[in-house]
Amino acid sequence: MHAIVIDGTQLTWGAAPDPSPRPDEVVIRVAAAGINRADLLQRKGHYPPPPGASEILGMECSGVIEAVGADVRRWQIGAEVCALLAGGGYAEQVAVPEVQVLSVPDGVDLVDAAALPEAACTVWSTVVMAGRAHRGETLLVHGGTGGIGTFAIQLGVALGLRVAVTAGSGAGRQRCLDLGAELAIDYHDEDFVESVRQLTDGRGADIILDVMGGKYLQRNVSALATGGRLTIIGMQGGTRAELDIGALLAKRATVLGTTLRSRPVTGPGSKADIVAEVERSVWPLVASGAIRPVIGARMPVTRAAAAHEALDSGAAPGGKVLLTVP
Repeated sequence: MHAIVIDGTQLTWGAAPDPSPRPDEVVIRVAAAGINRADLLQRKGHYPPPPGASEILGMECSGVIEAVGADVRRWQIGAEVCALLAGGGYAEQVAVPEVQVLSVPDGVDLVDAAALPEAACTVWSTVVMAGRAHRGETLLVHGGTGGIGTFAIQLGVALGLRVAVTAGSGAGRQRCLDLGAELAIDYHDEDFVESVRQLTDGRGADIILDVMGGKYLQRNVSALATGGRLTIIGMQGGTRAELDIGALLAKRATVLGTTLRSRPVTGPGSKADIVAEVERSVWPLVASGAIRPVIGARMPVTRAAAAHEALDSGAAPGGKVLLTVP
């Protein structure tokens, strides 16, 4: 098969070994793969795949099943699916455990379905499973215009949360408001701590979904309500920061860090558990139109390097960037 191959830090479309399914795996003929910031980190040597996973970039895809392992029971050859991957999506074919494969939600195009697995599983596992969100609470989402952010806004609204976001451009903030956010904060010129307090009559955010890490740590704690939960899923603002423990204790708040890629395939807290919950609880919202994949751009997989550069420089459009595979 062909796949995107990393040569140093360069990305080229070259030959790669054909995948063979293990007994519990399927092989998907890839229609499209979603780009995630973790792919950029892996390309630079900072985020290696879990042991035993494909070295090829790509943590989500959509396509058609073309082979199944001996122990696979749910899926059949020819099924249109999308999947959460540990790696391997930037390719013509990828092998994936059957428990990480999802049906394509009703009303969603096969290519566009590639935008859903990573965002849906990340947001559901952090905001709902770990963050214990419930109706009427306030969710603050940092990076509201990206693939994670646009999905989090829609899920939050669908669950009855009040959603506030941070975003940079005026057009980006308006896009967030159009998706249902109640407040869109300009992180260049506005203090999100004060903005969230004003929105909530001084109470603060019950849940914060943070992709920045160290840079926002102390301000995030300041923005939390009593009993609030800060969920950190990214490190775009660095890995280290000082924390006022007294402020955390006074609010009886929780700071938790979580990642999806390194979770076990099965067992407690596994990818299988998250994928099953997403398909059961989130896919009906997608099918109803309450949540839709927000696609910023679709580019041929052979232009993966250009897509990465646009995302890395901030020039990429909002929403998910997809790589289509011929």
